[in-house]
Amino acid sequence: MKKWQDKESLKELLCHLIEFPSITGSEAELGISEFIYMQLSDLDYFKTNPDDLKIHPTTDGRKFVTALVRNGLKSETVVLISHFDVVDIEDYGEWKNLAFRPKELTQEFMANQSELPELVQEDLKSGEWLFGRGSMDMKAGLTLQMSMVEKAGLGEFDGNILLLTVPDEEANSTGMMEAVEVLLEMSKTHGLEYKACLNSEPVFTRFPGDTNQYVYTGSIGKLLPGFLCYGMETHVGEPFSGINANYMVSELSRELELNTDFCESIEGEVTPPPTNLMQKDLKEEYSVQIPHVAVTMYNLMVMDRSVKEINDDLLALAERVAQRIEKNLYDKAMTFTQWEAFEPLEHKISVFTYQQLLDKAIEQYGEAEIIRRQAYIAANFKVLGDRDLSTRLVFDLAALCKEEGPMIVLFYSPPFYPAVSSRKNAHIKQVVHDMIDYANVNHNVVLKEQNYFGGLSDLSFTSLSQPVSELVPLFGNMPLFSNGYHFPLDELQQLKIPVMNFGPLGRDAHKWTERLNVDYSFGPFHDMLPVAISKLLK
Repeated sequence: MKKWQDKESLKELLCHLIEFPSITGSEAELGISEFIYMQLSDLDYFKTNPDDLKIHPTTDGRKFVTALVRNGLKSETVVLISHFDVVDIEDYGEWKNLAFRPKELTQEFMANQSELPELVQEDLKSGEWLFGRGSMDMKAGLTLQMSMVEKAGLGEFDGNILLLTVPDEEANSTGMMEAVEVLLEMSKTHGLEYKACLNSEPVFTRFPGDTNQYVYTGSIGKLLPGFLCYGMETHVGEPFSGINANYMVSELSRELELNTDFCESIEGEVTPPPTNLMQKDLKEEYSVQIPHVAVTMYNLMVMDRSVKEINDDLLALAERVAQRIEKNLYDKAMTFTQWEAFEPLEHKISVFTYQQLLDKAIEQYGEAEIIRRQAYIAANFKVLGDRDLSTRLVFDLAALCKEEGPMIVLFYSPPFYPAVSSRKNAHIKQVVHDMIDYANVNHNVVLKEQNYFGGLSDLSFTSLSQPVSELVPLFGNMPLFSNGYHFPLDELQQLKIPVMNFGPLGRDAHKWTERLNVDYSFGPFHDMLPVAISKLLK
């Protein structure tokens, strides 16, 4: 008897998956991995071949699942990747208690349509949509991939299918990065030739009101550059005797926030401009001393641009900002002299990379002492999380080298997502064009090809498009690199799997109105997905 091959059974499986409140880092993130394993173990194939279904621990105590269905002695294999973690539900407000109860939430929205945005009301009236956290991103994709594993076990594919479903995609991609080594081991152990890695992240809109449906041949990359601003302390009653670090970071935001000079265009696709993800001072308690240390971090999306080029541009921007701060502080002080006669200070603000600051600290205190300090902080302050821990490591060096201040220090924090693209891979391109034709002819669905999935995905960890030498400015200026943050550099140079993203139709990822079009996703798309897999195997 087939388990997940019709609309109702797929919807039921999706609802069970959504009912696990698998927010990244939660206990339910562990529980859902075990549920997936148990559900797959009930398939006849894995009853006969139990060793082909495994649950793997990660170094931080979470788990990911692999399910390999082998077709005789064939080596050709398509990897299906997905994630089962979701973002939190604080945005649901009064409906928070129903965020993980999709049927009830959808009914409640039906009863309160007037309280919903107009576009959401239109979708509700169609009766085709299911609401709930994870319904779109991406438990529907996981549901469909589990259905494909069942098809593989029934002998419907001329090749091997390997399902890989992981935790932590919404935060640091720990699951996928640790799975890279497992993928390499499995290819050697079972003689697998990875023809493609197929993700089933849902269609993401490119702009408000976008109703296009996309198929993707890559996934966008992400850097998280940060600037630590180390000013000069002073009493609030003597503001011209110091430099407020909050003012320094505000000037950086003024320059970098939504700065389209950092946008990148490829074949009509454009990366979004950088935007701020963190901005705060490091004062732990209130006092009348000005904040003299502050940090700011930015989300920076990339496609083909090299890390070196971006790093150079960020340094040039910091130099411009430093000069503007110097001039503005002097001009403000000069204006104030009309009331109080004094000689304004002429500040010189230095700009360093983390590596340059590290070298200065080593020169003053010795390499052994600096390594000890950095290792102590990394080992004893993990509770801070990668972003704040990175900041603390930079702050410690800046405090040791405060005579170099005032200063702006450029550094990078995890996570790093390499851009990945198969837009020049003939096989992937052919499959995409075939699926565009198939969707149009068989389902009257118009698919549009996109080079990069814009929502970030674990496809980033299937290959490495830039030479390692090009990544030196990134990892050399990342305090946590090899100091608590492991990035699988060597493994990704070996893996090199072509990629494609082909997923269901949803709306409003990471919003309280997140929803899935059940009729399309478990109807026409459920027909199209195995066709795409078969073509990838050829």
